[in-house]
Amino acid sequence: MTQKTFLDFGIEVRHASGEEDTTCPKCSEARRNKRARCLSVNIDKGVWTCHHCGWSGGLGSGEQQRPVIVKTWRRPAYIANNTELSDEALKWFAGRGITQEVLRRNRVGSGTAYIPQVEERRGAVMFPYYRGEEVINVKYRTKDKLFRMEAGAERVLYGLNDIGEKLIWVEGEMDKLSVEVAGFASCVSVPDGAPTPNTKNYSSKFDFLDAPELERAKVHIIAVDNDEPGVRLEDELLRRLGRDSCMVVRWPEGCKDANDVLAIYGAITLRECIDAATWVPVEGEHTVREFRESMDRLYRFGMPKGLRTGWYSVDECYTVMPGEWTLVTGIPGHGKSEWLDALMVQLAHQHGWRFAVFSPENQPTEYHLSKLAEKYMDKPFADGPTERMTPKDKDDAIDFLDQHFVFILPELPTVDALIERLRSIVKRHGVQGVLLDPWNEIDHTRPGGMSETEYISQSLSKFRAFARSHGVHLWIVAHPTKLEKKTDGGYPVPTPYDVAGSAHWRNKADNCVTVWRDQTTQTDFVEIHVQKIRKKSVGRVGLVKLQYLRLTGNYVESTGPYARTRG
Repeated sequence: MTQKTFLDFGIEVRHASGEEDTTCPKCSEARRNKRARCLSVNIDKGVWTCHHCGWSGGLGSGEQQRPVIVKTWRRPAYIANNTELSDEALKWFAGRGITQEVLRRNRVGSGTAYIPQVEERRGAVMFPYYRGEEVINVKYRTKDKLFRMEAGAERVLYGLNDIGEKLIWVEGEMDKLSVEVAGFASCVSVPDGAPTPNTKNYSSKFDFLDAPELERAKVHIIAVDNDEPGVRLEDELLRRLGRDSCMVVRWPEGCKDANDVLAIYGAITLRECIDAATWVPVEGEHTVREFRESMDRLYRFGMPKGLRTGWYSVDECYTVMPGEWTLVTGIPGHGKSEWLDALMVQLAHQHGWRFAVFSPENQPTEYHLSKLAEKYMDKPFADGPTERMTPKDKDDAIDFLDQHFVFILPELPTVDALIERLRSIVKRHGVQGVLLDPWNEIDHTRPGGMSETEYISQSLSKFRAFARSHGVHLWIVAHPTKLEKKTDGGYPVPTPYDVAGSAHWRNKADNCVTVWRDQTTQTDFVEIHVQKIRKKSVGRVGLVKLQYLRLTGNYVESTGPYARTRG
């Protein structure tokens, strides 16, 4: 019998080997975004699975249907013609500077709605969220500023139909209407306002960025609220949309948002504020004036600190700062990758971080996932003398990992190809951490005439610019050159200067960490040597000892009051 090909199942692949994402012949045509690459194909193994509809199979086994819960959305019953604004509502809008013309164009209505905060129906203004002519959601606002959206309806941007090449971002429906009064129709509001800065799974609040309508926008003008949640929202939008395509608006003293400016100063002043939007500073030369606003924020909210790692003793020397990159080195077999896996799990568990992982040595991906699952559940994945995780534990771990990890393995992983893929992943998945493990698995073909030192310097500069521009923390694992054994048969602790290729490894890194253990003994204690910290708010140079748990690959505090403490 002739071996079937992917085309026999309607699957189009571009490569002869490796893994790639493509469209699904079963569901992509029926979806709003027909270009969504929801089908993962392992060309070498001849298997595929769709993460949207659950269709899966193999060239040898044929098609299968994996039971997948596909999210369905309820459509609210909102009839624009039956929701004329009351006189009271019209008067209130007029007091905030919103014209009847703008209200009619956006089909804003009024009526009564159940408000869960007070457990009763109340009079409310109704803001319909449209995609085309279909109402996707409705937000209800009472006169005492109680809000709710339709239960079970999709959270989308307010103003999807108005998106143009130059797009203004605001934080509420009233701000969107205010910007339109000032003459700018291309404006959207985030559906739930700004998440609080300490929201644990902050990155999960930005699913609205998947809207295909956003592809029309080339320049993004960020005009959100002038308060702490607004600052956090602005930072996240800049990180995801890319600072080089973003401008920012600053409001006059005493005004928190666009509607404040409209109500206090009028439409002309609001328009002037938006026209005065400035490009976000990126790498290069800048005047001090450009940093006046950011300096004011530092003064008001303090110097940013790194995130705690989940090990109290490690936190005294090393924390994780967005926008920086850390070199991690160590002798093969000393636990670099295991420690970084444990660190990622703890950052995901404690802070809700999402990660993009390039780890060719941890293949197949199922093997890597099983190790991460062990660290999350603190139980062995495989059967053995110690009780393993239950099927429910396994499912819970998979659900957790699915929320927090994305794996990348491009066919030709050059520095430029990885950065291009990572930019897309930051926008779509909101990842805050990136792991490249190890450096030598990246394709390092150099242009003719370029030395290794020059190439490493240029490549690390590109990764550093990416990390700063997108506010992610990047870990790069790089092996040291071959070290001479000591007289006792063990190896010395490597330093960043021992990493193969160039002293630029230490010079360009924000932080340098070496993972080392004494192989002359049977000890399970591992030393974390923090050998460089660029910013004192992140940590300090020092040595921390952790105990390695072989059953699960976890690391715990070895001594003192924090012994066996886990996040």
